[in-house]
Amino acid sequence: MPGTLIKRVDYPGGRRFEVVIYDLLHESTDAIVNAANSGLSHGGGVAAAISHAAGRELDEAGDRLVEEHGRVPVGGAVVTTAGKLPFKGVIHAVGPRMGDGDEEEMIVKALWSSFLRAHERGWTSVSFPGVSSGIFSVSHDICARGYLRSVEKFYSDFPDSPVTLLRLVLFEGPLLEAVKKVLPA
Repeated sequence: MPGTLIKRVDYPGGRRFEVVIYDLLHESTDAIVNAANSGLSHGGGVAAAISHAAGRELDEAGDRLVEEHGRVPVGGAVVTTAGKLPFKGVIHAVGPRMGDGDEEEMIVKALWSSFLRAHERGWTSVSFPGVSSGIFSVSHDICARGYLRSVEKFYSDFPDSPVTLLRLVLFEGPLLEAVKKVLPA
């Protein structure tokens, strides 16, 4: 896999979690996670970059989902086409905004839900960005703990999942430093 590997954590059954420095849009996994809002509008941050690269098809699919099923709740995740991107799908995880309350638990729930969407489709690998750490302003320490806990919970709940690789894809900076502090030695 491409990128600079920061840490690999192995889980039973050949499952693994990797933290890498790389560009999410250049991953070679089955799916990527989008740090989304409840309306699946992609106005800024990671969501805007994914939307721009994927093209109108992704935006139209998100609009249809919201129109047919309503807004995605915080902690939820839905799948759309990847449009022009080379993935089997884009999983839109709705993380909390700072001040929503119980932010760490909601990050765990949003990412766990994302991994479950991949599991349901039989996908084997998922790359995800920092969720809630950008324009949603959740502290990096809370986010870092939530990311690691979501992986641990998913692999504990689904030890035989076809999802054998989860990759947290970040750029260098304070969020990566916070993640490094919570990773097992």
